[in-house]
Amino acid sequence: MRISEFLSPPAIVSDLKARDKQEVLRELSAALARAHPTLKAERLVEVLREREKLGSTGIGEGVAIPHGKLPGLGQLVAAFGVSRQGVDFEAIDGKSTHLFFALVAPENSAGVHLKALARISRLFKNPRFRASILEASTVEAIHALIVQEDARP
Repeated sequence: MRISEFLSPPAIVSDLKARDKQEVLRELSAALARAHPTLKAERLVEVLREREKLGSTGIGEGVAIPHGKLPGLGQLVAAFGVSRQGVDFEAIDGKSTHLFFALVAPENSAGVHLKALARISRLFKNPRFRASILEASTVEAIHALIVQEDARP
């Protein structure tokens, strides 16, 4: 599974304006809805918020992977956002979060959903990669870095 299969440039926000967790979820949901016009941003926000109620998806090292499942969704979709100032996302390490990868999967897709989460988590464990994403200033540059890193064995 490659991230480029479910993340496209229109779903990337190179400079999130959000100042808190709820604003991040709204901004990422809006990006997903722009990239996938059949999806409604309000519904996506609800899905992501429901999962956050179970515990923060802030995995630490400045990364969060908010995710959820949406009934009726035909395929896995994702949005990615960079917060230059950082946001308190209640991450497990207590640090500010700068890189957000929102993932929404079809309701009955546990295998695909878990594979995608694992792939994203593994990619963003690399400190050099995280730094390069933070230095990139355009959607195109961010997308190219993700695709390049994802192509590594």
